[in-house]
Amino acid sequence: MKQARRVVWFILSTVLLCALLGGAYGRQVEATTGSDDTDVKASMNAFTLVYGIVEANYADPVDPDNSIYGPPNANTGAIPGALRTLDPHSNFFDPRAFALLREDQEGKYYGVGMQIQARPGKMGKLVTVVVAPIPGSPAFRAGLRPGDIVAKVDGKSTDGMNTDQVAKMLKGPKGTQVHVTVTREGYEQPLEVDITRDEISTQSVDDAFMIRPGVAYIHISKFNENTNDELTDALRKVGEKNLQGLILDLRGNPGGLLQEAVDVSDHFLEKGQLIVYHSGRQSPEKRYRAQRGDDGNEYPIVILINRMTASAAEIVTGALQDHDRALVIGEPSFGKGLVQTVYQLSEHTGLALTTAHYYTPSGRLIQRDYENVSLYDYYYHPELTKPTHAEVRLTDGGREVYGGGGITPDIQYTDPKMDPAQETLVQHSAFYNFGKYYLGIHKTIPMDFEVNAAVLDEFKQFLAKEKIPFSDVEMTANLDFVKNQIHISLVRFIYGDNESEKISIENDPLVLKSLDSIPQAKELMAKAKRYVASKTPR
Repeated sequence: MKQARRVVWFILSTVLLCALLGGAYGRQVEATTGSDDTDVKASMNAFTLVYGIVEANYADPVDPDNSIYGPPNANTGAIPGALRTLDPHSNFFDPRAFALLREDQEGKYYGVGMQIQARPGKMGKLVTVVVAPIPGSPAFRAGLRPGDIVAKVDGKSTDGMNTDQVAKMLKGPKGTQVHVTVTREGYEQPLEVDITRDEISTQSVDDAFMIRPGVAYIHISKFNENTNDELTDALRKVGEKNLQGLILDLRGNPGGLLQEAVDVSDHFLEKGQLIVYHSGRQSPEKRYRAQRGDDGNEYPIVILINRMTASAAEIVTGALQDHDRALVIGEPSFGKGLVQTVYQLSEHTGLALTTAHYYTPSGRLIQRDYENVSLYDYYYHPELTKPTHAEVRLTDGGREVYGGGGITPDIQYTDPKMDPAQETLVQHSAFYNFGKYYLGIHKTIPMDFEVNAAVLDEFKQFLAKEKIPFSDVEMTANLDFVKNQIHISLVRFIYGDNESEKISIENDPLVLKSLDSIPQAKELMAKAKRYVASKTPR
């Protein structure tokens, strides 16, 4: 379910893809002019000449904004095209994209607090579907559910509108009210809901709870301006002083603000230990060290990563791995070792320009090769670029670690693939659609809901009605999977993502493996201390 939520958010924020996966952002600064190099002037004159000819003679009228900046969300204009020749992470932001970037970095906006998406309806016209209300938001408190269709906003029909148009109608100043009309499967009449807009904080530390006695689980989804404060609260919530282990999940984390990655690392390292350093052609080397330190907390840590763990998330992983402070499990990470500085070009546009390379404490540059791969494959298929392992460094404890292609986990693990029967159910959105169908009949479920034989019978009838092939033999072979997915889906509809995530996490194969690996993480830390002590002059 967590993966589904991340995919949804990924689709909704495609315009920020390059930025988010390139997200080790440094400071935001105002744009300034560069040198008056004659070659640059000559190139600019050539561009002006070409553009003048095009504007004067092209068969159709030329839109200057489209030519220079590109159509909205397309990144195909002259400026974005020029940036693409540099690296995959230097990026231009038109007014809408720049506003979304700032909103994402700040981690808050004003509205009703739900993710929506335009999808083709029964008659082919776009309808606006509630993907998920944010837990605790006004939309969540008003009882909106995943799968609800937003039919009207303040009496105005949303038929045929795209996601941006409806989102703009739902957003507004704090304290103002919006009237939303939704239709819901199993309900004969539309539901009329008045929602009071409020500040919506998108939590970057979106899961934090005790998964076993003495062992906490924390997931960080991105690094925005609130991440360090949220982590501090999460560690207080789980009772950091009494922890015997921590699972720090950075899977799917695309990065974000460099300083927040530094501050997060600071929680777990000794005061004075190096976290990361960066340098560039016009950027002198800067080193970041732990300022507060771990306050003597030496519980073992297991970090979970995958191929979409990028940028700022790799800074945290690399720092803790290099100092043997954490055992890293999962897939090789994305491989993003470039730092962008955000230049505000005007009140509403911006430029994220790569100004430095960052290095882990051992001296690793983890940037993946982007010279011989398409931009699409670079972002969507990082596994196609194999790590070179040409750059070898040593951890504090003398272990070999590698640069040149992301963070290589200490224990490589790939989630088991679904069998064909499970894939069939997922491809048909069987659990999501059954959730709407079941709750259309039963309306709600108790918090201690269990998937019993009666629920399974209804699920079988639903599959038959929808003509989704799934035999009794396949049901028996996949019973635990089916019951777990039905449970997660129904809990998510009624009690929200936070509660459904706990169920998903507690049954996650990699999380279960990480729990078994805590003693190994503890021994890793102890060996490093012994190794450092043996090298210290007496």
